[in-house]
Amino acid sequence: MAAAFCRCGVYLALILLPAAAIAAASFPARSMRLVVPFAPGGSADFVARLVALRMFESSGKQVVVDNRGGASGMIGNEIVARAAPDGYTLTVGTLGPFAVNSSLFDRMPYDPVADFAPVSLTGTASHILVTHPGLPVKSVTDLIALARSKPGELAFASSGIGNATHLSGELFKFLAKVEIVHVPYKGGGPAMSDLVGGQVALSFASMPSALPHVRSGRLRAIAVSAGRRSAAIPELQTVAESGLPGFASEDWQGILAPARTPRAIIALIGAELQRVLMSQDVGEKLIAAGFEARTSTPDAFAEMMRIETAKWARVVSAAGIKVH
Repeated sequence: MAAAFCRCGVYLALILLPAAAIAAASFPARSMRLVVPFAPGGSADFVARLVALRMFESSGKQVVVDNRGGASGMIGNEIVARAAPDGYTLTVGTLGPFAVNSSLFDRMPYDPVADFAPVSLTGTASHILVTHPGLPVKSVTDLIALARSKPGELAFASSGIGNATHLSGELFKFLAKVEIVHVPYKGGGPAMSDLVGGQVALSFASMPSALPHVRSGRLRAIAVSAGRRSAAIPELQTVAESGLPGFASEDWQGILAPARTPRAIIALIGAELQRVLMSQDVGEKLIAAGFEARTSTPDAFAEMMRIETAKWARVVSAAGIKVH
């Protein structure tokens, strides 16, 4: 019986191996879907659409961007976690859903490690601390002074609970010892709309969603969130330089597939991402939007997510954030 079982396993492997090889050789044979687990208008949407337009262009197959916002990115990501592991359904992975949600939520509809196969990073980005022009502040020092004089009266917008725009605000509150109210939205677009309209006072917004409003004068840029200045707006100080030493926060994005997607297909997608992201025109558009293109191996991406998960778990714990 054991010998028969062993022979069956060998036969099955011989059958499946050619099938996987054939699938990789003909990939992509049809249109692909790239899920953005946030509303249109934010940084994840911006980068996804830029990359999707150029991916596998020589094959004549489209990469269709599908916005599925809600539940801090979990609605869209669950779709991908449950999709067939054939490389035709991918997700845009960001800091919140893949490094923070596990610390925020008692239960999640998927496991961010076990249910996904990392493909590659697509880049990193600083955020801009922006305020409505009606707010009488021009520096981080001004903002801290105003917040301390009006505890609980100022509100900051984020593109969802637990993502980088939210955690940057929580880190700011903790280090500056101020009380400002968090208002989460279902993406960067809606958050920017209410900030421009004056419904909220400030935000640590993504550069792609904030820069057009800054350049038009509808928002005021106060500082960048990372530990270094941005090439997209080098004249703007960091938060640390502008009045809050020790502050540094940066977002990242990458592409993930469902777990058990064949490694050969993962490699094909990763190589295509590298080709697109390293092209001059795409690189220039990303820099203009405040985004720095960056690629990685699947293993390096997985290790970075592990490190980021541990780092932000400490921030979540210190801030006492929990979603039930």
